[in-house]
Amino acid sequence: MERVRLDFPEAAIVHRQPLTVRVTDMNYGRHLGHDALVALLHEARIQALAALGLTEWDLGGYPSVVADLAVQYQSEARWPDALLVETAIPAPRGKALTVFQRVCHAEGGRPVATARLNLLLVDPATGRPVTIPEAVAAAIAGTGGS
Repeated sequence: MERVRLDFPEAAIVHRQPLTVRVTDMNYGRHLGHDALVALLHEARIQALAALGLTEWDLGGYPSVVADLAVQYQSEARWPDALLVETAIPAPRGKALTVFQRVCHAEGGRPVATARLNLLLVDPATGRPVTIPEAVAAAIAGTGGS
């Protein structure tokens, strides 16, 4: 199977979040488990959106759902490693908000994993995806919606 590399968009970084591998994040191989990595990514994503004045449950009046997630691992992390999660959000197009995250060891910057996910904003009345509101796009672009 051919492995497609996730290219992290450096120019679109909106936030850097320090996190630590907890003992409960360890799997039977004695390194950071996939489920724990997804939880760390979620924490960093929430913090990144908050730094932009946004929340996952109210993005321009709509809640978001994760439509897909791709993760590529580069190295192992273990308890009690200090990590840095960089979140990059390119300008949205259409109905998906693509979020890239890169997890690195805080000391030395060795990459642990790179992830890409697509968030869809959903109209609660219809359950259908909506176009990304201009206020959300403006917050991501750093223009504050004005």
